[in-house]
Amino acid sequence: MIEGLNRIGYFVLGAVAVGAAASAATALFIVNAHGFSASQQPSSVERWVARRARSAALASDARTRANPVPDTPEVLAQGRGHWADHCAICHGNDGAGDTPMGKRTYPPAPDMRQPETQQMTDGELFYIIQNGIRLSGMPAWGGGPGHDEEDSWKLVRFIRHLPQLSVEEKKEMQKLNPKSPDELKEEEEEERFLRGENSNDHPIEHHHH
Repeated sequence: MIEGLNRIGYFVLGAVAVGAAASAATALFIVNAHGFSASQQPSSVERWVARRARSAALASDARTRANPVPDTPEVLAQGRGHWADHCAICHGNDGAGDTPMGKRTYPPAPDMRQPETQQMTDGELFYIIQNGIRLSGMPAWGGGPGHDEEDSWKLVRFIRHLPQLSVEEKKEMQKLNPKSPDELKEEEEEERFLRGENSNDHPIEHHHH
């Protein structure tokens, strides 16, 4: 009886300690905050809290879910194309996050090639793709138009491949990246010029990006 009460006491004490640590971290963040500008780099405290919040937000069975799609060249190509069309705007074709959009979200888009992402389980990656991460730039893709669970599992396969992405694959992905209206117009004008159509009436305007 006494031993059982001691265990409960230790549990309560541990819970209080965790709560106190979280409160202290929040207070430290508020004290050191310089407004809520998204242009600031997250502090070490914010990064710690964000990692713990991400871990706590995962469903209990997410970590153990196995990837049902096979690890084949066809699946990898489909995941690569989906990444180029949907994810590269923030994460970049290579997963580094070094894009105008990715660097300006708060927190910035992570480098998906690094251990912090690669050491996550397939189930965890799938859950984040499907459900997003609150208070970050990561949207929930689950149930969205043109995206289903199989697409998310294929993206997980591609994320695993990011550290080995080849130069040829990156070049192929550039063709699949979404184009702005100016880029589409420029491509159309270049094609017309190469065909010799209306080359005098429609000079090519090169846009610098």
